Amino acid sequence: MLVRRLQFLKTLSTCSIEASNIHTQHYDVIVVGGGHAGSEAVAAASRIGAKTLLITQKIQTIGALSCNPSLGGVGKGHLVREIDALDGVMGRAGDWAGIHFSILNRSKGPAVWGLRAQLDRQRYKDFMQSELLSTPLVTILEGSVQDLLLTEADPGKPGKHKVYGICLANGGGEIHSSSVVLTTGTFLSGALFMGQNTTPGGRMGDPPSCAGLSHNLKNVLGLKIGRLRTGTPPRIVKDSIDFSLTSVCLPDSSPTPFSFINKHTHCTPKEQLPCFLTYTTPGVEKVVKESSHLNSHIQQDIKGPRYCPSIESKVLRFPGRQHQVWLEPEGLTSSLMYPQGLSMTMPLEMQLRLIREIPGLQHAKIQTPGYGVQYDFVCPTQLFPWLQLKNTQGLFLAGQINGTTGYEEAAAQGLWAGVNAGRTSLSMSPLSLSRTQSYIGVLIDDLVCHGVTEPYRMFTSRAEFRTSLRPDNADLRLTIRGFEEIGCVSEQRYNKALLVQASLKQALSTLQSIHLSAARWRDKLGGVTISKTKSSILNGVEVLQYKDVTFQMLASSFQELFGPHLEISERLKVEALYHPHCEKQRREMEKMQTEESLSLPNDIDYLALPISLSQEVREILDRVRPSTLGAAARLPGITPAAIVHLFNYVHRNKHRNHM
Repeated sequence: MLVRRLQFLKTLSTCSIEASNIHTQHYDVIVVGGGHAGSEAVAAASRIGAKTLLITQKIQTIGALSCNPSLGGVGKGHLVREIDALDGVMGRAGDWAGIHFSILNRSKGPAVWGLRAQLDRQRYKDFMQSELLSTPLVTILEGSVQDLLLTEADPGKPGKHKVYGICLANGGGEIHSSSVVLTTGTFLSGALFMGQNTTPGGRMGDPPSCAGLSHNLKNVLGLKIGRLRTGTPPRIVKDSIDFSLTSVCLPDSSPTPFSFINKHTHCTPKEQLPCFLTYTTPGVEKVVKESSHLNSHIQQDIKGPRYCPSIESKVLRFPGRQHQVWLEPEGLTSSLMYPQGLSMTMPLEMQLRLIREIPGLQHAKIQTPGYGVQYDFVCPTQLFPWLQLKNTQGLFLAGQINGTTGYEEAAAQGLWAGVNAGRTSLSMSPLSLSRTQSYIGVLIDDLVCHGVTEPYRMFTSRAEFRTSLRPDNADLRLTIRGFEEIGCVSEQRYNKALLVQASLKQALSTLQSIHLSAARWRDKLGGVTISKTKSSILNGVEVLQYKDVTFQMLASSFQELFGPHLEISERLKVEALYHPHCEKQRREMEKMQTEESLSLPNDIDYLALPISLSQEVREILDRVRPSTLGAAARLPGITPAAIVHLFNYVHRNKHRNHM
């Protein structure tokens, strides 16, 4: 049904674009690039109410999983949940396309569990394309952007330039808009590497981006540009693998959906496919060393992803070690397997030699080779927390162009850039997400305050308040605000979040109102492990914190009180577990939010500021230009004394301005 709808929508969209003169129209938002960041940016801007144009080189590559066929993981799964809580597309697409669902980190607390799924590549792409092609206010155009259209900045607002549209390549003409979002991925001056061969491009099989856009960013806007690299493994023919020499990894028997609006995944538990685990051997290390002189990508000092390195990097950094190789299915009917952990850029004949040194892959056949990509990125300290460039009004950046790696990080930025591009185009003020509110806030704050020296990846350890920023409560943290303040959430989803919030509040209040002795609790709950020496009175929340006590057990004893809340029993268990931690964190978050709320003037002259600051501190503040005191406090090299002086200066000025 989805595929038939998709084919119809493709035909309809193409006809509508051909039938109208797109160049005479004015759009609120133009999004450049149809990857994960671009897809979420388009969808978010349209939900705000902005008339939005997506320009992509190929409509059929929208939603393509360029590298690994998976979604989520530790930290990344949190981002997917938050994207969904803000009514984004990625979580629902994952639920539709998932073929192997699991929760990572189960040995630890639920706050750091990582929702993850293997995906059917075609299903994911079909869902994303169907969603975008049927979204109101969205037009999709196949094309390539040559230049940005710029004019003088509006007076009284920060910035040297103002964007008012784009110029298409190959004489395609100009298209005007109020805001532009660049989500160029690995295509900005992208180059593909295999062995000693280098060709222009950002993904194998797709044309390279126009050099004009890179020139515009560097030489016209004067942005600081860096260069990063990444890579992808070869794809292996499934029938050429001997799975008897590998270990089987089964999915969870009961799949957990990414989206808060889905109770079940599209793939049934029985339809799920297994993954397989094997390991590298000394023969792999031998091939890497013998081919290193033929591998120009690995010889260069351009930074690659620390947490997803190529097999060449792993072997050269950690000689003599055995490395995991996960063989992951690419789809329910796909003939290919994805060897997670075997990203490589050596010549094709050496790739085949290397793979055949691995147990289970002695007779493996390569369908498509692995290769490396190098690309330009814009140093993200040049962005405001709402992802607009500081020196160019109306120009937003999201995804790998900001130095990140991963589908989830890109999509999270795309959503937030799309929200703010839509808001500013409709004359609404842009918004920021504090790192006390979400992992998306942590991600953006890390980028704009610290910048990157290597591709940035999200981990739960990056969040100071991770016991409060859990995957289970992303809807309560973001959906209600997304409707009431941001404007990117549907009323239907908002009403559902309100019902969940009310039910949780009522159930927790009832739990806290029930007080029994430990002996009475043991009697009621059938001998659960509550210490017999414990003589104090316990309320329901405190009892639910015990590992072997479930909410269903409490509901059996107090049917009238808790029966209506069984649908949220798992959420109540997690709320109870983290209740004492969250109370402490709430006070810490309030203190931090006070700092965050103190804005630093955009036009402040740090180099001439009449307060006691070292030259180093002045230069850091002048270069980064943090928007809040909290953001300034997290900059490397900024001392606590400097923050005190800044705080006093801003408060004095506010007082004078109000006199």
